[in-house]
Amino acid sequence: MSAFPTARAVRTTPEGLLWEPSGRWVRGCKGEVTVVDSRHPVLVWEPEVPVPLYAFPREEVREDLLRPAKNPLTGTHSGSRIFYDLEVDGELLENAAWTFPADDLAGHIAFEWFSRSGRGLDHWYEEDEEIFIHPRDPHKRVDALPSSRHVRVEIDGTVVADTRRPVLLFETGLPTRYYIPREDVRLDLLVPTEHSTGCPYKGTAEYWSWRGDADVPPHLVWSYPDPLPAAGAVVGLLAFYNEAVDITVDGERLERPVTPFTTALSARPVT
Repeated sequence: MSAFPTARAVRTTPEGLLWEPSGRWVRGCKGEVTVVDSRHPVLVWEPEVPVPLYAFPREEVREDLLRPAKNPLTGTHSGSRIFYDLEVDGELLENAAWTFPADDLAGHIAFEWFSRSGRGLDHWYEEDEEIFIHPRDPHKRVDALPSSRHVRVEIDGTVVADTRRPVLLFETGLPTRYYIPREDVRLDLLVPTEHSTGCPYKGTAEYWSWRGDADVPPHLVWSYPDPLPAAGAVVGLLAFYNEAVDITVDGERLERPVTPFTTALSARPVT
């Protein structure tokens, strides 16, 4: 009988890559063409990159669709030297795939995700569920919990939301997000935008900006109209970037956190 692996069976390469085998069945497609069909993927974390990606055994990749890259992005992806262009139905996608310069990952090929980098495969599935942006991190949790806390949100001194029935969303590595029923939000002070983002844990978000003249970034309010099951409790509720507004919870004013979103929020406009 083999020993059950430890909960954090992550391995480190001399190049600083972290990786671990995944038990998920993963498929990657370009349009209607399945390019990857793998039951033995590995998750790879690159240095200074907070989210993982997948690499796949060569025998589970349509290598007949790969061509040596015409303009390889040598040195990117932790010093990778071998890149591939992908040709599907006459369309050539430059630098859609590569191999990592690590003995541990020899024989594996990684792919770009179109929704994250603008090139590469555009549909990904874990088992029979489509996933977006990047693979889900098995060491990350998303918990959406209904609460009776008193949450008040202010923008430039104006109360824009006040509720005692929020849903608190706890996501590993990020501050608590407070999702508020629309009836408890001053929607007249907000204007819908065309901005949207995708999250592999929560789904696709729609956004609002502040209607007034306060010095706040655009797209600082969002909602998931059709969230993924893990975040189903926040459906239709609105959340505000803690990094850009003043939030008071049970009478305690929260400090504005510094997160990976802080820099993007300070730019004009957010893209």
